[in-house]
Amino acid sequence: MELAGTRTAAGCRFAIVVSRFNEEITDGLLAGARQALAEAAVRDDDITIVRVPGSFEIPVAALRAARTGRFDAVICLGCLIKGETMHFEYIADATCHGITDAATATGVPMALGVLTTLTEAQAYERAADGPGNKGREAALAAVEMATLFRRFPQGVVG
Repeated sequence: MELAGTRTAAGCRFAIVVSRFNEEITDGLLAGARQALAEAAVRDDDITIVRVPGSFEIPVAALRAARTGRFDAVICLGCLIKGETMHFEYIADATCHGITDAATATGVPMALGVLTTLTEAQAYERAADGPGNKGREAALAAVEMATLFRRFPQGVVG
């Protein structure tokens, strides 16, 4: 038996947890994610947007969303731009590990669309409209994982 996800997710429900910090950039990521979900036949009614202050808050909000049992996948969007202190490294590490831990704890797929860039220009490039938009890429990964998980045989516990 081989299991794989698809690029069409009609009937699947998604939460998008998006940071307000660096909002011009995260709005671009959100637009890319929403476009990808629309192309995957996901209805607007099946998408819930969860806004959080910054990337550090994404994991706990993603965990809470996943624990509701309402979502087939959670898309995590944020933007961290390196500054002059170690703050960037600490927040990036905590955010990525927190999202991983939330996905593992709940069994709900979580797509990582949190930018970690060295410059603002790099962040804008990755949030621009088009196929290279990292919000779009995260949403496509979420679609594939959500549809994959729906194909697992019932009763599989792990």
